[in-house]
Amino acid sequence: MSQQKEPIRVLITGAAGQIAYSLLYQIGKGDVFGQDQPLYLHLLDIPAMMGVLEGVVMEMMDCAMPLVCGVVPTADPVEGFRDVDAAFLVGAMPRKEGMERKDLLAANVKIFKVQGQALDKYAKKTVKVLVVGNPANTNALVCSKYAPTIPPENFSAMTRLDQNRAQAQIAARLGVGVDAVKNIFIWGNHSSTQYPDARHGVVKKGNDDIKMIDALPDQAWLQDQFVTTVQKRGAAVIAARKMSSAMSAAKAACDHMRDWWLGTPDGSYVSMGVLSDGSYNTPPGVIFSFPVGIKDKKWTILQGLSLDDFSKGKLEQTGQELIEEREEAFSVCAD
Repeated sequence: MSQQKEPIRVLITGAAGQIAYSLLYQIGKGDVFGQDQPLYLHLLDIPAMMGVLEGVVMEMMDCAMPLVCGVVPTADPVEGFRDVDAAFLVGAMPRKEGMERKDLLAANVKIFKVQGQALDKYAKKTVKVLVVGNPANTNALVCSKYAPTIPPENFSAMTRLDQNRAQAQIAARLGVGVDAVKNIFIWGNHSSTQYPDARHGVVKKGNDDIKMIDALPDQAWLQDQFVTTVQKRGAAVIAARKMSSAMSAAKAACDHMRDWWLGTPDGSYVSMGVLSDGSYNTPPGVIFSFPVGIKDKKWTILQGLSLDDFSKGKLEQTGQELIEEREEAFSVCAD
């Protein structure tokens, strides 16, 4: 391994939790920022989790990863956020039984307001911020609002897990490997209103790229079972596992940040929750998941896709939910 590159600093919040446990190994071995990119890991959690975090640090040391130059475990946001180049904001209050989404929103908005302020004060202005903790879209919006000196395009919410779920469902339906399927998109909120859209997808069979509408003409399945399976997949995992998606969420976070950091191939697009500019008649000023292409660490919303009435209705529904979340979140912040 070449050590010529300057080490970068990568922050993971909620670092003693389940998602981080899977995430750290992938980051440390070079799956995200490249096999030649040394890094320091900043591991932030609440004071009550410092004992558990100590064990995580021991394990990171015992992995003996050449790319990991050092690990900074801390409950101090100043130390956690200082000079970071990339941030995975995983830590959030989990939804408990009987808790309404608006209760979850109120609790987490306050956490992400504080984290936005810490990013603004201590992180690099070029920091790339991925919000994983739910409600991810609105948490990302709040975080950006309270970090006014960092460009808003440097904040994104994770819908890559939903895209990976959708891609796997399509691959299974067609009887092909997931790597044969591309350009399956997630629109809107990372919630049960999200719209998984396979209409622009492509499947590789042999040497040919076949449009999804030709490879999978079953519109009834695409508009019903496919959409609801992806929308409700997180709840299905919780019901089966009695715990939320951790391994798949960590993999998706790595996929998201890797593509943001290293770029996407020409003709391939990925789903990211980014600040809406009103493209496709979406509400501007919310974090909305779009298909994007990425080059030189900058994302661009894919333009010019044709949307049928079914799709337009789905985008309108999820956009309305994001407007309502934004209003609620900012009213909580103002308290």
